[in-house]
Amino acid sequence: MSNSKSSCHPAFAVSNIKNHVPITLEMENVQYSTWAELFKIHARSHRIIDHIIPLAVGTKKRTQQEEDKELWSTLDSTVLQWLYATSSHDLLHTILEPDTTVMEAWNRLRDIFQDNKHSRAVTLEYDFTHVDMADFSNVSAYCQHLKSLADQLKNVGSPVANDRLVLQLVSGLTEPYQGVAILIRQRDPLPQFYQARSMLTLEEAGRAKKAAQISSAALIARSYEGPHDVPENSSSNRHTNGGKRNHNRNNNGGRSRGKRAAWRAPAMGELRGRGGD
Repeated sequence: MSNSKSSCHPAFAVSNIKNHVPITLEMENVQYSTWAELFKIHARSHRIIDHIIPLAVGTKKRTQQEEDKELWSTLDSTVLQWLYATSSHDLLHTILEPDTTVMEAWNRLRDIFQDNKHSRAVTLEYDFTHVDMADFSNVSAYCQHLKSLADQLKNVGSPVANDRLVLQLVSGLTEPYQGVAILIRQRDPLPQFYQARSMLTLEEAGRAKKAAQISSAALIARSYEGPHDVPENSSSNRHTNGGKRNHNRNNNGGRSRGKRAAWRAPAMGELRGRGGD
């Protein structure tokens, strides 16, 4: 195989594998099957799937003499880099071995996530049947957790059928969503999980909008009630009190002048009397 053909292999055009496989595989990752499927799709699209999955029985395998050894080694290292780049540091140190091939690393990952299937299935089954929406902040978080448990059960050889997943979704709903739960249960056949999730999401959005409208109406009502509860130190109170004080001063002043006038009158009368004398 010529160097020009080698340099044109589609695998060499991949600059960042995470753009195509955005999931980072971790030791406790619940998305192994999703990660593996994305990885295989990418490998097939770049004609290097046989680096991680052996050819089917009966398929004629090219010998290393027929295929350039250097190109094969380069491609194998390229795919191995993809695999390492999408694994966490802890997992990387677990599977990393010197002079390994990508197929050997692939098989190690498969064994890590698919061993002890029966024990894992028992634990996951218990968690799956005890999921309650009340433990989550919103519909999306609740649905995502339920789907995640279903994916984990699939990883250990206990796949969850769509009908069972939807019924489990409905059974864990809180009281405000029982109306939607009835609609979902009454459908025959049951809707797909993503459809049931969409129905719940729309209900949640409607309830949030209604709550916002009620809150806004209450705020407007309080703003109308506000002027009746005027604080004692408000300007209107000060104006009223000031008016009262001025009124009191006027009244008191009038009474005082009247008293002074009444007192003076006898004095002037006395003067007139004295003058007559």
